[in-house]
Amino acid sequence: MARKAPADRAGTRLVVGRGRRPAGLHRRPESAVRLGAGALKCPGSGTWRGRMRTPGAPADTIGTADPVPYSPFRKGAARVSVLDEIIDGVRADLAERQARVSLDELKERAARAPQAKDGVAALRGEGVTVICEVKRSSPSKGALAAIADPAALAADYEAGGASVISVLTEERRFGGSLADLEAVRAKVDTPILRKDFIVTSYQLWEARAYGADLALLIVAALDEEALVSLIERAESIGLTPLVEVHDEEEVERAVDAGAKIIGVNARNLKDLKVDRSTFERVAPEIPDHIVKVAESGVRGPHDLIAYANAGADAVLVGESLVTGRDPRAAVADLVAAGAHPALRHGRG
Repeated sequence: MARKAPADRAGTRLVVGRGRRPAGLHRRPESAVRLGAGALKCPGSGTWRGRMRTPGAPADTIGTADPVPYSPFRKGAARVSVLDEIIDGVRADLAERQARVSLDELKERAARAPQAKDGVAALRGEGVTVICEVKRSSPSKGALAAIADPAALAADYEAGGASVISVLTEERRFGGSLADLEAVRAKVDTPILRKDFIVTSYQLWEARAYGADLALLIVAALDEEALVSLIERAESIGLTPLVEVHDEEEVERAVDAGAKIIGVNARNLKDLKVDRSTFERVAPEIPDHIVKVAESGVRGPHDLIAYANAGADAVLVGESLVTGRDPRAAVADLVAAGAHPALRHGRG
């Protein structure tokens, strides 16, 4: 059966405003290398002048000299956004790791890692699939759970039927590490998403070297050239990018950059509040051939079903699992809800 558009599945919902481009009109932007090293116009944020790749230079040099990331909140902001603060810390920690481990060493380790699993295939199902997250803390809630053994938690997720396991590797705000990623990879066969604030290709090589199959790329943290370059680099080394957006404008950027999986985060990056209606508003702008992931705000099966009715192919769940009493049972309940026959209509 042909897959219905999200608005069709939602019933009488009518989307007013800018419509989706006809199939075939989404195109990738011209490379910033061909456009030159001048200032580019960023949507809704004036101009930016970041470090451009020298023509002919390898993509792995992108971001190694601390380029300025695109941020929709930096220009004219009265204060630095939460995202900017996190990325500043990420860059400081990244510089320390780069000083200890060369890119060549990472590539050698990545070559010995298990072959990456297909993230798109993992999230495409007859119903709604579930991404379960290993997360100790967050900027919005602070400490959530100690998680002394992330591998054991991941094993519970796998036993419950998770399609993908997300591992936070950002240390300062989320309490994660690459050691967590490595431990989870050694324990489970389920595809793994490295969830971090990735701004350079070095971090993508880290993801592969430590066993990740997917990597998160946040549109709000990257300018156009960096987004395209990181998607291409990720795919070239076997990673499936999950490209995160927060509004319709970012969806257009993600689609134009070639994203195959788009996650809509219902958490506002300015105030960290969750608004589940964000997905309902934004999802119709995502073409049907792209996997749609609803991020944030899933407390149980009822939220999964609500997101499914708004067009979600998958949901990402973290806080409610790590703070609950029985994560395996909680995952099983979500998976069962996602597999309900009523949600299979028009899918697959």
